[in-house]
Amino acid sequence: MKNFIVILLVLFLSISCKKQLVKEPAKLIEKEKMVDIMYDLSLLEAIRYQKPLSLDSVESDPVKFIFKKYKVDSLQFAQNNMYYASDYESYKDMFDEVNKRIAVNQRAADSLAKIDEKKEAKAKKNKPKEELKEVPKDSVKKTTRKINIDSIKRLQMQRRKDL
Repeated sequence: MKNFIVILLVLFLSISCKKQLVKEPAKLIEKEKMVDIMYDLSLLEAIRYQKPLSLDSVESDPVKFIFKKYKVDSLQFAQNNMYYASDYESYKDMFDEVNKRIAVNQRAADSLAKIDEKKEAKAKKNKPKEELKEVPKDSVKKTTRKINIDSIKRLQMQRRKDL
């Protein structure tokens, strides 16, 4: 009888630990759509990190644009993000999918950059030799120090020159 109670207690505790930490939101975003949103947001963060001034010229908030694109508001996204994050394995799989997409796009961008470099190298080879000759530049530039002289001293120096 003692063993039966212990086994029953262990079963009860193991079943009760399975309950969800975060309740499912009222407006659940399906996983594929959530992955798309996370992908766009990660690209946006990469742009902010690499070239922060490029987003200053944009008049509207790019995050709001992404939410509008997927017809989601920020609260709904936050609730869904917490819900998906509560299941670690599923959330990790979602981020792995985002990383795969980024890697594919990065390879495509790298290959396009190599093609452009090859075109530029070919164009340089086809140019006449006269155009390719450049004036050699000194490795050390001669610099003149700019001396900040206040206006009174400047006037005194000009008067001395006039005399």
